[in-house]
Amino acid sequence: MAPPVRYCIPGERLCNLEEGSPGSGTYTRHGYIFSSLAGCLTKSSENGALPVISVMRETESQLLPDVGAIVTCKVSSINSRFAKVHILYVGSTPLKNSFRGTIRKEDVRATEKDKISLGDAQSNYLLTTAENELGVVVAHSESGVQMVPISWCEMQCPKTHTKEFRKVARVQPEFLQT
Repeated sequence: MAPPVRYCIPGERLCNLEEGSPGSGTYTRHGYIFSSLAGCLTKSSENGALPVISVMRETESQLLPDVGAIVTCKVSSINSRFAKVHILYVGSTPLKNSFRGTIRKEDVRATEKDKISLGDAQSNYLLTTAENELGVVVAHSESGVQMVPISWCEMQCPKTHTKEFRKVARVQPEFLQT
């Protein structure tokens, strides 16, 4: 007889870190593993190691951004404290539905990075550009022309020659399309 299925919701405490290690659909905080989405709890272990605690959706048709994932976003609005974005890709995989995200001003540098992120399809993901590889890849000037990076913190319009401050991504060669 199969064990009963346990359903969980975002933010639900699943177990402590001594009982298992976090897998997909989970995050850790204060020595415990929590669910980051609604779904079924799964435990899998190999060779007597701690079981990997994961939360899976009923249908895995929709890829979800996970903690530590590299995502591609489109900025929808910006103010002095943060930028609102739509997450379009997780890694190189396009999403069927876009997710909302926020990049706070303090998360643009490599210090004080957030360690956790909560999220479900209707939630807001907290993002960071606090690594050299992360930042702006494509920007358009006010004249509508695609800007060119001239340093790690500036982009320039080739038409008007105006410079704008941006935290420019250092895109790794394996992610460049030829």
